[in-house]
Amino acid sequence: MTRSIVKLPRDVGEEFEVYLNGVLQQPDLDFYVDRHVLLFERPLRKDRVSGWRWLLGAWGVGTYRQDDTVDVRYEHDGEMRVAHALAITVQHEQPDGAE
Repeated sequence: MTRSIVKLPRDVGEEFEVYLNGVLQQPDLDFYVDRHVLLFERPLRKDRVSGWRWLLGAWGVGTYRQDDTVDVRYEHDGEMRVAHALAITVQHEQPDGAE
Protein backbone atom coordinates (compact mmCIF):
# COMPACT_ATOMS: atom_id res chain seq x y z
CA MET A 1 0.00 0.00 0.00
CA THR A 2 1.23 3.48 -0.81
CA ARG A 3 0.11 6.57 1.04
CA SER A 4 1.07 10.21 1.03
CA ILE A 5 1.87 12.37 4.03
CA VAL A 6 1.59 16.17 4.17
CA LYS A 7 2.67 18.10 7.28
CA LEU A 8 0.36 20.91 8.32
CA PRO A 9 1.81 24.36 9.08
CA ARG A 10 2.37 24.94 12.80
CA ASP A 11 -0.27 27.65 13.12
CA VAL A 12 -3.14 25.55 11.71
CA GLY A 13 -5.84 25.02 14.32
CA GLU A 14 -8.63 22.47 14.57
CA GLU A 15 -10.66 23.83 11.66
CA PHE A 16 -9.21 24.03 8.16
CA GLU A 17 -9.96 23.11 4.56
CA VAL A 18 -7.79 20.91 2.36
CA TYR A 19 -7.61 21.30 -1.40
CA LEU A 20 -5.98 18.80 -3.75
CA ASN A 21 -5.30 20.32 -7.16
CA GLY A 22 -7.83 23.05 -6.33
CA VAL A 23 -10.62 20.64 -5.37
CA LEU A 24 -11.98 20.70 -1.80
CA GLN A 25 -11.29 17.39 -0.03
CA GLN A 26 -13.51 15.82 2.62
CA PRO A 27 -12.03 14.74 5.99
CA ASP A 28 -12.26 10.99 6.72
CA LEU A 29 -13.23 10.37 3.11
CA ASP A 30 -10.39 11.82 1.02
CA PHE A 31 -7.81 12.18 3.80
CA TYR A 32 -7.25 11.59 7.52
CA VAL A 33 -5.61 13.81 10.12
CA ASP A 34 -3.08 12.27 12.51
CA ARG A 35 -0.98 14.41 14.86
CA HIS A 36 -0.77 17.50 12.66
CA VAL A 37 -0.23 15.62 9.40
CA LEU A 38 -2.60 14.81 6.56
CA LEU A 39 -2.69 11.20 5.40
CA PHE A 40 -3.88 10.37 1.89
CA GLU A 41 -4.37 6.66 1.18
CA ARG A 42 -3.06 7.04 -2.37
CA PRO A 43 0.16 8.18 -3.97
CA LEU A 44 0.41 11.90 -4.66
CA ARG A 45 3.28 13.14 -6.80
CA LYS A 46 5.17 16.36 -7.37
CA ASP A 47 6.65 16.63 -10.85
CA ARG A 48 10.22 17.88 -11.05
CA VAL A 49 11.11 19.37 -14.40
CA SER A 50 14.62 18.43 -15.48
CA GLY A 51 16.74 20.69 -17.66
CA TRP A 52 16.06 18.44 -20.65
CA ARG A 53 12.29 18.61 -20.18
CA TRP A 54 12.47 22.38 -19.66
CA LEU A 55 14.37 22.74 -22.92
CA LEU A 56 11.78 20.66 -24.76
CA GLY A 57 9.02 22.84 -23.26
CA ALA A 58 10.82 25.98 -24.42
CA TRP A 59 10.55 24.60 -27.96
CA GLY A 60 6.84 23.91 -27.52
CA VAL A 61 7.10 20.18 -26.92
CA GLY A 62 4.92 19.29 -23.94
CA THR A 63 5.81 16.59 -21.45
CA TYR A 64 3.14 16.06 -18.85
CA ARG A 65 3.27 14.02 -15.67
CA GLN A 66 1.26 13.84 -12.47
CA ASP A 67 1.87 17.02 -10.47
CA ASP A 68 -0.29 17.20 -7.35
CA THR A 69 -0.64 20.30 -5.21
CA VAL A 70 -1.98 20.29 -1.64
CA ASP A 71 -3.21 23.60 -0.24
CA VAL A 72 -4.66 24.27 3.23
CA ARG A 73 -6.98 27.18 4.01
CA TYR A 74 -7.28 28.14 7.67
CA GLU A 75 -7.79 31.02 10.07
CA HIS A 76 -5.08 32.26 12.45
CA ASP A 77 -5.53 35.21 14.81
CA GLY A 78 -8.66 36.25 12.93
CA GLU A 79 -6.88 36.28 9.57
CA MET A 80 -7.58 33.86 6.72
CA ARG A 81 -4.44 32.16 5.42
CA VAL A 82 -3.60 29.70 2.67
CA ALA A 83 -0.60 27.39 2.82
CA HIS A 84 0.10 26.65 -0.85
CA ALA A 85 1.88 23.66 -2.40
CA LEU A 86 2.77 21.89 0.84
CA ALA A 87 5.51 19.26 0.68
CA ILE A 88 4.34 15.72 -0.09
CA THR A 89 6.10 12.64 1.24
CA VAL A 90 5.19 9.27 -0.28
CA GLN A 91 5.39 6.27 2.04
CA HIS A 92 5.53 2.74 0.63
CA GLU A 93 4.43 0.08 3.09
CA GLN A 94 5.42 -3.55 2.75
CA PRO A 95 2.64 -6.15 2.97
CA ASP A 96 2.58 -8.23 6.16
CA GLY A 97 5.29 -10.88 6.05
CA ALA A 98 7.27 -9.19 3.27
CA GLU A 99 10.87 -8.21 3.81
